Amino acid sequence: MYILFDIGGTNIRVAASPDGSTYGEPITFSTPEKFDEGIERIVDAANILRSGIAVSASAGGVKGPVNPKEGVLLHPPNLPNWKDKPLKERLEKEFSAPVFVDNDTAIVGLGEAVAGGGKGHAIVAYVTVSTGANGVRIVDGKLDRNAYGFEIGHHIINWNEKTQCTCSDTPTWQHPEAFITGSAFERRFVKKPYEITDEKIWDESARILAVVLHNVIMFWSPECIVIGGSMIIGTNGPVIPLDRAQTYLQHMVTIFPKIPKIVPAELGAFGGLHGALALIRSKLEEIV
Repeated sequence: MYILFDIGGTNIRVAASPDGSTYGEPITFSTPEKFDEGIERIVDAANILRSGIAVSASAGGVKGPVNPKEGVLLHPPNLPNWKDKPLKERLEKEFSAPVFVDNDTAIVGLGEAVAGGGKGHAIVAYVTVSTGANGVRIVDGKLDRNAYGFEIGHHIINWNEKTQCTCSDTPTWQHPEAFITGSAFERRFVKKPYEITDEKIWDESARILAVVLHNVIMFWSPECIVIGGSMIIGTNGPVIPLDRAQTYLQHMVTIFPKIPKIVPAELGAFGGLHGALALIRSKLEEIV
């Protein structure tokens, strides 16, 4: 029995896989502010789902930078009381089984690469633009190696001016996350993104997204880019027009003969659970 979890800033999902290939209906609950309560709720949900069957391994993602080896949250932006807490250690003690933890974007991206929009491609870049912005590179169905995860929403796109970003208490050289995310829209325009109907704002966002995608292509050289998040595929109102971003991108990429395939994410809210299952499979293969 494998236990899968997806720890977001708002909700936590826990699911069980009896065979390592599929999983059943997840249990979803609001993310507790306190770390100990969060662990307790995850374990309670897992115990319900496994019905007394021993846990062989567990895996999942959590919002913010993570030390994958130690399974410690380094700077969770929406979970300050979870910072520096031993997530991996606590769950391993509770489950008496190995636990694998990584950044939530990385896990969702892995899920999209193996079971969603990137399926069938050897080198996949996943990019998400939602409340925040981030991305991950997946090669041959496995997360690309890294020291502290990936934080592409905080690469610098303008070093001539500074703007307030979520990663710092003081203004930084300009990052994509400070312009095209949901939190950036609320700060810049004092409105929810779905309330904004000014085409110029959405066109500017498409141009900035194109810059982000250009840099992803230059840094990671993917065969396919899967792009998700509420600012791209949301259903509550206007979103960043991906087709317009691709038009801008066509004129930006000059060193490669063509841009890679760009597709929307397919797995929705369950990408993290698919990714957790894929992470377990890849980690157990390494152990063997």
